[in-house]
Amino acid sequence: MQAENKAEFPTMRSSSSAVPFDAPRPARARAGFDSLMEAAGDAVFRVSSSSQIRLASRRAQRIVGASFPLEGQLLTSIVSEFDQAALRTAFVDVQAAAEPVLVRVRLRCNPGGGERETWFELRIAPCDDQDDDGDERNLLVVGRDMSAQYATEERLRHMATHDALTELPNRLLLADRVRMVVANARRSGQGFAVAIVGLDGFKKVNDGLGHPIGDAVLRQAAARLRKTLRDSDTLARIGGDEFVAVLPGTASAAQIKLVTGRLLATLQSPFEVEGHTIYLGASVGVAVYPQHAEDDNGLLAMADAALSRAKESGKGRAIVYSAREQGPPQHDISLEAAMFNAVREGEFLLYYQPIVDARTRCIEGFETLMRWKHPTLGMVPPARFIPIAETNGLITLLGAWALKAACAQIRHFEEAAGRDLYISVNISPRQFRNDKFLDVLDEALAFSGTPGDKLVLEITEGTLMVDPAHAETILTRMAERRARIAIDDFGTGYSSLAYLKRFPISVLKVDRAFVKDLPGAQKEAAICSAVLDMARHLDLSVVAEGVETEEQLAWLESRDCRYIQGYLTGKPMPAHVAIAALQDNQVTAPTPSEPWGGRQ
Repeated sequence: MQAENKAEFPTMRSSSSAVPFDAPRPARARAGFDSLMEAAGDAVFRVSSSSQIRLASRRAQRIVGASFPLEGQLLTSIVSEFDQAALRTAFVDVQAAAEPVLVRVRLRCNPGGGERETWFELRIAPCDDQDDDGDERNLLVVGRDMSAQYATEERLRHMATHDALTELPNRLLLADRVRMVVANARRSGQGFAVAIVGLDGFKKVNDGLGHPIGDAVLRQAAARLRKTLRDSDTLARIGGDEFVAVLPGTASAAQIKLVTGRLLATLQSPFEVEGHTIYLGASVGVAVYPQHAEDDNGLLAMADAALSRAKESGKGRAIVYSAREQGPPQHDISLEAAMFNAVREGEFLLYYQPIVDARTRCIEGFETLMRWKHPTLGMVPPARFIPIAETNGLITLLGAWALKAACAQIRHFEEAAGRDLYISVNISPRQFRNDKFLDVLDEALAFSGTPGDKLVLEITEGTLMVDPAHAETILTRMAERRARIAIDDFGTGYSSLAYLKRFPISVLKVDRAFVKDLPGAQKEAAICSAVLDMARHLDLSVVAEGVETEEQLAWLESRDCRYIQGYLTGKPMPAHVAIAALQDNQVTAPTPSEPWGGRQ
């Protein structure tokens, strides 16, 4: 190590051999320093062990910009006062170890006037020579200007923590800022708010005018929002047309209303970009610490849920998160991971709810309902896991399994009852649009040996109307397999009834929303009567869902509603309970209560 250092930093004694022997010693040292050490670094010094400068390179003199020679000055005198202690420690270390030491300090530079401090990396190494009196060993200090490297590192740090388009903090820096505000809030006991601002209708800008115009609008929006906020607030862009404002000390309803009102107002003014006048507006979702969450992830999730609520309820407004109105965020990452594990571990189950004849209360068939029995969470509500499965595509796998299992189960139900029954299976939107759906249907029928006419496939109105041409093709091919098509939750989706004529539909299932207040609710009674009358003229069967009282059943029976489904005549039940009910001719056999109080 020492040999290598000596090769890299020639001693002053060896470098003096480049000048005439009879020259005065100071002249020989100066000439040797100039000839060999000028190129060794950006600033080179020979100093005493007490840091007094004996020789300084011309470049060092220019960098420091002193009007007087540096020789005779202390090296610490041209170093920032904040780094002088580190430099003194380095001098002690190099003399104690007799090996080179690296230290980073700021030199006080004055090139062209106006002192500034520049970072240098100093390599301090012992020399072979001594002072003229022989009392003190010299040290060689080679300095490397780090300003370019530091500028590059700072630029890379900025790029990693800031949005390239708006120069605002990105998600990474935002999370750090929120954690800092949380820490301060815990110490002070003072709450704060996180607001997510989403531009309304921004997609039309990119689609209609192009992304360059959209980028310009985003830059203008960022500038407006930044001017609206205080210096103590943080504004970040988290992607797309969404911005996040962290508002320390803003926690009361009045404070939030004031700030969000300003945020909405500043984005209502038109944006002028390259001759285009663009009107957008915005929606805002707000979460408050500590009422809604106590960490950065929770606060952002709740604010995002509130933003979704604001957009769904008409846009152009600010909504503060409410657990009562919005519940937990729809997409739970940990729950999603557990779902994939549940598939492997066989935690998903099928329950069956009886569909009965309204006059005889005899079971005519069953609707298949999916359940998830988690080992620690218990029965997970379908409202929690079905939307996640629909989003991540797992619903296609689960739906295929449910269809095959239901087709196999109907044979067992018929054996127990000793008569013909049918099985009804829900088809999700994603499953219906999958190009392999008909293949899955064929496999289910072939595997179970079940005739197609014993199968009813329930599809919502909205699913059919996303792509009516595709829906017509698929439904026609389903009908060719003799499977019947039921419209689930009829009356809550698509407003036009033209599809009843266009598609091969056999069954209408009246949504429980129209049944739950019968027979007293006049409007609901009128709607149900109209649906029953229309179905009769179109030769369609009707199943009324959500029947829970004898009064509801009596009213529906008096209007010639043939089939009913609900807690009055049977809760969703496991297969073995359904078989027992069929064998005992009981449709109201005791069944486990559903822990979430749902009706699906």
